[in-house]
Amino acid sequence: MCKGLLRGLTGLILTGFVGLAAAQQVSLTGVMGGKALLVVDGGKPRLVAPGQSAGDVRVVSVAQSSAVIEVAGLRRELHLGETQVSVGPRTGTARQVTLISDARGHFVTSGSINGASVSFLVDTGASSIAMSTGAATRAGIDYRKGEAGLSSTANGVVQTWRVRLSRVTVGDITLYDVDGVVLPADMPYVLLGMSFLNRMEMRRDGSTMVLTQRF
Repeated sequence: MCKGLLRGLTGLILTGFVGLAAAQQVSLTGVMGGKALLVVDGGKPRLVAPGQSAGDVRVVSVAQSSAVIEVAGLRRELHLGETQVSVGPRTGTARQVTLISDARGHFVTSGSINGASVSFLVDTGASSIAMSTGAATRAGIDYRKGEAGLSSTANGVVQTWRVRLSRVTVGDITLYDVDGVVLPADMPYVLLGMSFLNRMEMRRDGSTMVLTQRF
């Protein structure tokens, strides 16, 4: 389950967005006085209040450590402490998400499970999407009705529950009926494992990883 990765992630991570028409790199670098401090396409930081815009980027809402923006009619939630993400335009019927690694080479991105916001850590060593019981509860998953099992972890053998996730979204990519596993562990991230990734074409070039939906 890549326990070492979960312990090693620190520092400020920025979030980006690409609209359908033109690339828009947007970074949330701070939250001040109910306004989002945004950097758009490498420009100067700008404080933007909800309902206002910085170029083509409109701020919908601002929370303590996150903000919802809208570009070309599409919304994204940006978080402080999250890897930069670029959501690419469609190519035919295929959808793409471009992830930029942090300084440690880890790919972390926001997304959702059953509509509930989560932070994903890409983990090709995990056979399924893996989450804590708390994350499962927030996503409305009655995990105790799942298939019970046991799993060996760094803390020994623990109870697990295998479940089906109705909807998993990363950027513009949404998959339905995806395998997941729930563990009684304190996990700061949901592991984005192979039950999601094996339905992608994965291309990595240095600090960039492009996921293209295959089916």
